[in-house]
Order: sequence, then C-alpha cells, then structure tokens
Amino acid sequence: MTTSSPSTSPAKRPEDENLGLGANLAYGLQHVLTMYGGIVAVPLILGQAAGLNPAEIGLLIAASLFAGGLATLLQTLGLPFFGCQLPLVQGVSFAGVATMGAILSSEGGGGLPGVLGAVMAASFIGFLITPVFSRITKFFPPLVTGIVITTIGLTLMPVAARWVMGGNSASPEFGSVANIGLAALTFAIVLLLSKLGSATISRLSILLAMVVGTLIAWALGMTDFSKVTEGPLFAFPSPFHFGMPTFHIAAILSMCIVIMVTLVETSADILAVGEIIDTKVDSKRLGNGLRADMASSILAPIFGSFTQSAFAQNVGLVAVTGVKSRYVVATGGVILVVLGLLPIMGRVIAAVPTPVLGGAGIVLFGTVAASGIRTLSKVNYKNNVNLIIVAASLGFGMIPIAAPTFYHHFPNWFETIFHSGISSAAIMAILLNLIFNHFTAGNSDQQSVFAAAYERTIQYSDISALRDGDYFKDGKLFDAEGTEVPVMELDEHGNAAPRRTPVAEH
Repeated sequence: MTTSSPSTSPAKRPEDENLGLGANLAYGLQHVLTMYGGIVAVPLILGQAAGLNPAEIGLLIAASLFAGGLATLLQTLGLPFFGCQLPLVQGVSFAGVATMGAILSSEGGGGLPGVLGAVMAASFIGFLITPVFSRITKFFPPLVTGIVITTIGLTLMPVAARWVMGGNSASPEFGSVANIGLAALTFAIVLLLSKLGSATISRLSILLAMVVGTLIAWALGMTDFSKVTEGPLFAFPSPFHFGMPTFHIAAILSMCIVIMVTLVETSADILAVGEIIDTKVDSKRLGNGLRADMASSILAPIFGSFTQSAFAQNVGLVAVTGVKSRYVVATGGVILVVLGLLPIMGRVIAAVPTPVLGGAGIVLFGTVAASGIRTLSKVNYKNNVNLIIVAASLGFGMIPIAAPTFYHHFPNWFETIFHSGISSAAIMAILLNLIFNHFTAGNSDQQSVFAAAYERTIQYSDISALRDGDYFKDGKLFDAEGTEVPVMELDEHGNAAPRRTPVAEH
C-alpha cells in the first residue's frame, strides 16, 4: 500500500479507474447477485419474527434494497466527510439479527418500531464516536489485517455451504443430491471460465456461471419464474410505513453493542479492501467510511431498513475479479436502488436458485481467505512471536464457527460481540499485537518455540561465492588448502569489514 493519499493525487488511485458504462453494468450486476441473498435474508427473518404478512415482508425487503443502494453510493462516490471512496457494497448487517430478534420478542421492546428506533439511536451514538475508531490504523498492520481477512473468508464458508444445500433447512430438498450437484456444476463452470476464457470472461466468470447455472436449473425444473409477474411493477418505499420509530433504553443499549461490532467489522473491511486493491487507507479515509456507515444506518429506518455495513463477500469478489474500480460498485448501488423501486426486478433475481449462489460462493469466500493468507505471507516471523499471534487469533475466531452455540450461556452483550468470528479474531489480534509488539515491557528475553520456529535460509549470492573444497570448522571458513577465508561483515555504517575473532576464542 504505497500509493499516495487521496488528497495528493487522486487520479493515480486504482479505485478511480472508470471502465465505461457496459463494463460497469456487467460487473456491478455481478456484485448485486453476489450479495443479494444476504441483503434480503435479514428483512425476511425479521419480518417473519415481527409477524408481518408476505406483502409487508416484500416491502421490508424492497426498503432494504433501496437503503443499501443509497448507502453504497454514499460510500463509493462520497461527500465531504462521508464515504471512503472504495469499492465497498453496503447492505443490511447480519451482526444485529439476534439482537433485533430479541427486541421483537421482548415485551418492552416496542416491536418493529422499537427496533427501528433502537437502530437510529445506537447508530447516532456510533456516529459520534467514529473519530476514535478512525485513529486505529496503526494498530492494523499486515499481521492484524491478514488475520481478519482470512477469518472473514473462513466465517463465510458456512454461508456458502448452506446455500449449496438449498438455503432453507426446513425444506425436504435441503442437502439433496440435486441441490449439491447444481452447486458443483456452477462451481465447475466458474473454474472452467477462469481457465479457458479471455481476461474479460475470466473476470465475469462468477456472473456468467450464475446465469448458466440458473438456465440449467430452469431446464431441470429446479427454479420457478412464474411468480415474477405477481405483485406491483413499481413501488417507492414509503417513509415510516411501519410506524414512527419508538425509543426504549434497553433496546438502544443492546443495539449499541451491535454498533460497536459493526464499526470493528467495517473498519476491517475498509482496511482489507484497501490492502487487496493496493491503495492507501489513512485515518481520515477510514473515518469518512465509518461516518458514511453510521449516517446510512441512521437514515435507513426511515424507509423501514436496518443497520448498514460493508458486505464481506463483495470484498472477495473484488479480490477474485481484480476489478478495483469504485464506479463499478457505485453502478451496483444504482442497480440496488432500482431493485428497491421495481419489485419485479427483485423477483427475477430472487428466482436464482440458492445452490447456484452457493457454488459461486465457495470460490468467492475462499478467495477472501486466500487474500488474507497472502497478506500474512508479508509478515516477519523471525525472532518474534507473530506466529503465536496468528495462531491464537485464528483459533479464537474459529470457535463460534465450529460451535455456534459456544457462547449461548454467556451474557447477551458478550454473545453479541463474540458470536461473530470476525469480531472475535479482530479483537484478539489487536490485543495480542498490542501486548506483544507495542507494550514490550515484561517480554521475556528467552526466545519461545514460536519465535525460534522459522525456516533457515541463505542467500544465493553467498552460495555462489563458495568454491569446490571449501569447508567450515569451528565457526571459520577454510578453502581446500586449509587457508582461512575472511568473512566480511557490515559495520554500523553499512560498509563491509573483515570479521574479527574475539580474543576469548584463541
């Protein structure tokens, strides 16, 4: 990340490349297809929990698409003090599903208006504290960002697995050979297009594989387009359609914890995408991104939506396609707004079978993890304990993935924070990096097995200087005739000087 800051030479930033209308539409649609299942899942779950009828749930979904599109435009194009101007897709955050569900089920939560009010109030509090979060970039070296990016990819793999199996665990077809076979076919098409296609086809391999997979599913009777024409063609999200927001202290406090998690995850996503596209992300840019996140979350409840944050799976799409332009993602934001205004378009995309999304998701989410591993390869593991920081943080982040009920007996606030593998790994990585690499007082001078366990290497130039018959004895180098060969060292000024043998060794 050596490019100049946005304020000095914005034209040179890779994210500022404009690929043209056609490419923007194609790649933008690919971003929408990638995150569509996630953005509609939250309003679907909460709408059912609130007891809404199907038509009302449809309006809730449309509102989330509309709000997500506006939030994406704010984040990618930006306004003064708002928006990081990076290729990040915004949408309804999964982090608050459990908390908002608990508010809906509690007697004093206020129902859906209480949820919307809690989101607005907690997001406003989050907006006020963004200056604190925007100054943490020095605590996110490649060691930390690599851990977080890797964890993001691994955390998303269960989502891909559920998509592969059919998405709905209550369905009798969940996990059927037909669903898994369709996902496997889509997966194979992605790989085939990536290998055999041109550069353009390779970049669009995810989108093309979804189209081909959907057509195959339609031919096999595994998807149904008959309901596409049902419902209104155009519908504008009505402000406060679900009632004026109400504000309850307990609900707001519980949502504040969700906002803290959202700020951590959004910070990680902004830094991660900056690392992936190789552009500079400083505290000012991070602060602009977090303010856009919180402002979007404050305004989203007006239309009937919830907390907004960056979608990690779209960070993976940026990595797998190599398309770094923020205008591509901004075009995706326009598509989301249109989908929010044209429910019929949403019904068309909703007809894409979940196994098709799953087959493509395996590649996408795996690419996120691979990007994190690539970042971790830049970390210096010699004569330090960075290896144990990586091991402990990744292991801690995997706990809620391996055992989703692990924190069920803990207080709600604790479970809300650590139920996310991403926030768990991020918090652990930041703390351990501070303890071991910043607060060095008290560190043992005895090298641990983790510090010592690095691979021994020697430069090729050193090997090429050796001659046939050279040998080492008692720490000295001799030639074939037994004559000692001087070993040069660098002095404090970087100049070569013969190594002097200490007197004690004679």
